[in-house]
Amino acid sequence: MTEIVNRVAKSKLQTIDLEELYVSGTRTQIDIAQWLYEGLLLKEKDFRAALMAHDFSQYEGQLIALHCSTDAIVPSWAFMLVSLHLKEFAKKVIKGNLADLELVLYTEKVHQFNVSSFQNLPVIVKGCSNKPVPETAYLLLLEKLQPVAKSIMYGEACSSVPLFKSKK
Repeated sequence: MTEIVNRVAKSKLQTIDLEELYVSGTRTQIDIAQWLYEGLLLKEKDFRAALMAHDFSQYEGQLIALHCSTDAIVPSWAFMLVSLHLKEFAKKVIKGNLADLELVLYTEKVHQFNVSSFQNLPVIVKGCSNKPVPETAYLLLLEKLQPVAKSIMYGEACSSVPLFKSKK
């Protein structure tokens, strides 16, 4: 009888799961149209007064995406002003939607990710995820791994798609 050998477990294959870089925390989208006159017009004095009256402490520790749901033309300084009010409470504030927020969070994490331990090793980037991993995060990781990895695959060890093999 032949012994069954797990070749994947014995290989030097390294797995990276981008889901592990997920930033935990409550994600909230704030629509600044609520502080515009009829949701369309920014009257600076009224806008500033509305921000002063708003309870920003309710966003304590949250990850915030600022956007405007109307077709109002909103100057950049308005988003900056809202961001200043959120500064002492929120963990992160960006301009955009929740998908933009996720992309910013993953971009920061991938840039901080140390790839030196993958030098000259075969790497597989896990494809399935229970958390919202933006497609661009995979591209950023690939860009970072390519100079160091021996090879890069996508998927699972049992059914991976080869993406890159270094030239020797």
